[in-house]
Amino acid sequence: PDLSGHEKYGLGNVKYNISGIHITAVEIPSASISLIPGTGIKLVIGNASLTINTNWNIRTWMFKDSGRSTVYISKVFVTAIFSTTLDHTGHTSLALTSCRTTSGAIDIKLNGKS
Repeated sequence: PDLSGHEKYGLGNVKYNISGIHITAVEIPSASISLIPGTGIKLVIGNASLTINTNWNIRTWMFKDSGRSTVYISKVFVTAIFSTTLDHTGHTSLALTSCRTTSGAIDIKLNGKS
């Protein structure tokens, strides 16, 4: 989904819109899944990265600009715990019970008219 809003900086508001969000690359060099007895499943992803392309525009009382951006997020680590249960029909269901995510670096390149 698109992201839009406004923030107050100094003497005025900055209105922004980020649209056309498209994930163009995902790298997961390290991942593991293990069973946790009596609980469920643990998923660990290490040192992942992703690249996202977007359109953006910004407007203040003094100027407006728009363009494209590329966002590169690296050193992403995710640990997620899923509980497993059986419903009344005997089907297994998964529920996310815990999730921790960190990223080491975010690089944003803006290409605009200014």
